[in-house]
Amino acid sequence: VLSSKMCVASCSRCVGVSLVPMAFVCMLANGLLLLPDLKAHYLLDGHVTREARWGTGLWASGFLMLCQVGCSCVALAAAAFCCLVSATGLVQGPLCLHNSTQGLAWEMPLKLQKNPIYLFDRTLWPAACEEPRNIVQWNVVLFSVLMATSGLQAVLCAAHTINAILGIIFGPRFCKNKICKHY
Repeated sequence: VLSSKMCVASCSRCVGVSLVPMAFVCMLANGLLLLPDLKAHYLLDGHVTREARWGTGLWASGFLMLCQVGCSCVALAAAAFCCLVSATGLVQGPLCLHNSTQGLAWEMPLKLQKNPIYLFDRTLWPAACEEPRNIVQWNVVLFSVLMATSGLQAVLCAAHTINAILGIIFGPRFCKNKICKHY
């Protein structure tokens, strides 16, 4: 018997199978953002951006995606939130030790430009920060991965939620091009 339940179930299965690996990608990316240059002392000394410390890739697009069964709406909001926070972290640039007018200071030097132009001008990257090494590339790559993956998760969660709602509302007629046997 092909019915809306089968259509909803197959869509749910596809969405679920694709959300799980993306959750692991987000957790790994956020974990790496917390460890610039793979060293914990930056995190322990408070030299990691607040967007990375919020850990949205760990809990929002990570753990909650793994628990998405029955929580599609929460997962949608969490993925959208992770995408927004990642975009903010990307635009504001990394927290790093840089040479300011008062000497070396832990700040966000690329945020001061008030324009995310640094994302497109890689010549600014090497001189922006003294420490951690290559932190601009680190943040750009990992926040981009988080933003793209959590954005895709938001779309898939929205599709999953809409599919479930349509399956409930329209019942067997939801699968228009399927052959449905009625008993």
